[in-house]
Amino acid sequence: MDTSEIYSGIIADVKTNRFFKGSIEVQNGKIINVLEKDVDEEHFILPGFIDAHIHIESSMLVPSEFARLAVVHGTVATISDPHEIANVMGIDGVRYMINNGNKVPFNFYFGAPSCVPATIFETAGATIDLDQVKELLAMKEIRYLSEMMNFPGVLLKDETVMKKIQAAKDLNKVIDGHAPGLRGENAKKYIEAGISTDHECFTKEEALDKLKYGMKIIIREGSAAKNFDALISLLDEYPEKIMFCSDDKHPNELEIGHINLLAKRAVAQGSDVMNVIKACTINVVDHYGLDVGLIQKGDNADFIITKDLKNFEVMSTYIKGSLVAQNGISLIKSVKEVVINQFNCNPIMTTDIVVKAESNKIHVIEAYDGQLITNDLILDAKEIDGNLVSEPGNDILKLVVLNRYSPTPPTMAFVRNFGMKKGAIASSVAHDSHNIIAVGASDIEIVNSINLLVASKGGISLVNGEQKEILELPVAGLMTTDDGYKTGKTYDRMDQMAKALGSKLSAPYMTLSFLALLVIPKLKLSDKGLFDGEKFQFTSLYVD
Repeated sequence: MDTSEIYSGIIADVKTNRFFKGSIEVQNGKIINVLEKDVDEEHFILPGFIDAHIHIESSMLVPSEFARLAVVHGTVATISDPHEIANVMGIDGVRYMINNGNKVPFNFYFGAPSCVPATIFETAGATIDLDQVKELLAMKEIRYLSEMMNFPGVLLKDETVMKKIQAAKDLNKVIDGHAPGLRGENAKKYIEAGISTDHECFTKEEALDKLKYGMKIIIREGSAAKNFDALISLLDEYPEKIMFCSDDKHPNELEIGHINLLAKRAVAQGSDVMNVIKACTINVVDHYGLDVGLIQKGDNADFIITKDLKNFEVMSTYIKGSLVAQNGISLIKSVKEVVINQFNCNPIMTTDIVVKAESNKIHVIEAYDGQLITNDLILDAKEIDGNLVSEPGNDILKLVVLNRYSPTPPTMAFVRNFGMKKGAIASSVAHDSHNIIAVGASDIEIVNSINLLVASKGGISLVNGEQKEILELPVAGLMTTDDGYKTGKTYDRMDQMAKALGSKLSAPYMTLSFLALLVIPKLKLSDKGLFDGEKFQFTSLYVD
């Protein structure tokens, strides 16, 4: 008979909404007893935290490395949408994520990507059709239908969209939402189709509209999109209907903290501490039907020990009874993993990104720090020798997207609020299709930054005159198999160098990666052209 382990402290019982002194007994990965009794220990035993919506790919780490960093902060599970790698590698990319995640002690719950490609207005590396969605949903490892970004298709009852939703319903699997700005009758129709969550609410009013029709709201605070301050007051008003997520989390920030930081902020802003813990744990478990433990007799022994309920500093993390992190040190070992990718484009020249001055007034993308949405500005462009060029002094920079799946000419636009006075940065992380995207103060630096990525078949790059830097991301041009802490430090260094070029953005590379995200208004650039996200059609760069 295997021996059992006893853990004592102040236990958070999210089922009965109370704290009590006591102990838990663990055997063979399960909690076999929970006793309420007087104990000397003053630390807290909480259910392990869950990220209710994340794209693991955004960490630039394969799942096994993501887990190594996340457990240090008390994260024991993620609701993971493999949408990013699916846009590059299709269904094989989803299987890659599942297989790699299975190699470490962590609870990865993957979804079936619902919108690959996200739109017909960009070139993706793969398509996941209705039959493949059904194939994925039939897998035990796939717990839900990933975010339904095609909300116009839902509202118009597009046949394929509705069949994907029905396929999930037939298997009693949850359907995630993605409907930024949707209000009123349209929100009602979207929710009535069977879509149960949204992590894209910009305002409290929008979230209240969706809550009214029965949707659950996931409060997001990631590396680029930050809606926590706008929405956190909802937690105590709707404690059973709120969850926390990061959505996108870069490796340097994951090293610092994860969902525990949202718990800390929520308590600091006056939220009820039990409601905070529930948003990180039971609300996610109940909604998605997870087998993550909640410190109940018979549960998996997934729990964390924290010093207090203020800072949520994690002393220990246990998954299925195994100690996976202690005192800031991950005990999960790195695993060796193969590399998969799809990259087929050629180097470009400065002549390829020339923009003719057909008009001096142009549509300029206005980027917002901490938001995925953009604005559409009409501004005067700088002209030299009949061509429109970057104007760093007026913060109008050239933006370029290059199709990475087949050799085709790049597309160009202009963007404001990057603030770079010199140099260029580029990335093969460019939601949703992950073509190469670059922004810079001069054509030659933009071209050089792009060609670094063409040569390496993916990554993020920076060029400043003769200086050339790159963080290679060989797995689908999105992730690396390298040590997560090393990757975080490299990314942090490149982030600081990008800011040294003059950018005032809190996460320049992350903001850049969303400038090709056509499903989020207002103005974006794909490899096929400038796109109006409100009219959902291409638009001209030039203003007549």
